[in-house]
Amino acid sequence: MEADAYRGPCLENIAAHYDVVLITSVEPTWERDFITDWEIADPTDQTALATAGQALAERHHVAGIMTWTEWYLVPVARLARRLGLPAATPEVMQGCRNKATARFLFARHGVPSAASACVRSVDEAAQAARRIGYPVVLKPAAHAASVGVVRVNTPGELPSAYAVTVQAAERGVESTEVLVEEYLDGDEVSVECVTFQGRTTVVAVTRKTVGCEPYFEELAHTVDAADPLLATVAPPAEAAIAALGITNGISHVEMRLVNGRPRLIEINARIAGDLISHLVHLATGVDLARAAADIACGRTPDLTPTRHEAAAIRFIYPAYSGTLTTCRLTEPIGGLERVRFQRHVGDQIVLPQDGGDLFTARIGFLITTGPTAAIAQARAQETYRNLDIQITPAPQTDPAGEGVAQ
Repeated sequence: MEADAYRGPCLENIAAHYDVVLITSVEPTWERDFITDWEIADPTDQTALATAGQALAERHHVAGIMTWTEWYLVPVARLARRLGLPAATPEVMQGCRNKATARFLFARHGVPSAASACVRSVDEAAQAARRIGYPVVLKPAAHAASVGVVRVNTPGELPSAYAVTVQAAERGVESTEVLVEEYLDGDEVSVECVTFQGRTTVVAVTRKTVGCEPYFEELAHTVDAADPLLATVAPPAEAAIAALGITNGISHVEMRLVNGRPRLIEINARIAGDLISHLVHLATGVDLARAAADIACGRTPDLTPTRHEAAAIRFIYPAYSGTLTTCRLTEPIGGLERVRFQRHVGDQIVLPQDGGDLFTARIGFLITTGPTAAIAQARAQETYRNLDIQITPAPQTDPAGEGVAQ
């Protein structure tokens, strides 16, 4: 997927206040408008990252370092330590990256979470599932974007689901472990938090729509500055951040409301993906990207709300896998902030149930705003109905012809 679509607003906001130098694995393209210098290196290669960081530090006064990429959290923390820059410690970032470690720390500090077991084979997974009780969730211990996360309802579904999770787990950097966890049955939300010098501020709550069962594809998000759920989710989010030892940085805290009570899924010690930080900015005026940069440079972030609105994002998925043949918006409506198509006519679109993931399944997204969440969501739904998305199905899925995204 095009990185500028999802992270472009973050870089643009930071560049409005700081001179930015970048370490990137490929030659910069869209980023050039927002950076003053760069080095090319694989951020997961600690030696290469250190060399690139040292080169930039010799050419510029580097005041801070940050990343919004899940897989780079630990290497960047190590680079910050090497350069003597303020940042979370590598040990804390390792705890955030490994979901098994996080579950242990949640339990130690009394943070409501889920029963969990680390397994090394399908037989161990079956034993853990019987002990926890079906349905269960299989997930890689150190991945992101819900890749390899599968709900298992019965013992018969376990072997095939385990194969999917193992394949994703083997691509992990910090860990290739697989977890079997209690399925938390309830609405999913995330809590967007800013921690500076040990004090956490809950900025917003994101309501999520998840689908494509038995997978956990995130289909839509909504942020409302006046969401009454904030008072409910703030205390466990703050407790979870403290349990993992996070004293500085942005946290994207995922949880589910089980019988109205929050239960932790995980903490991502970075700015949320899926343009959630942009939704927060539209709804509240708080700029999480700038806050992250401020904290990285040891400065107090400005978290004063300047807006009191709502914003929603809806991701464009087809009804089935196949070849994209038409992709357009027929009629825009009021409140449409942007629509972005990331795939082109002729591209193959593969849904999770056919072996794909969000990187192969999403066609694009649209963002709407409104005075309330209900209005922002209604505008998103109306815009979605005005999309003309045609797919020629893959032969093995549905030979009936073309169809429209649902």
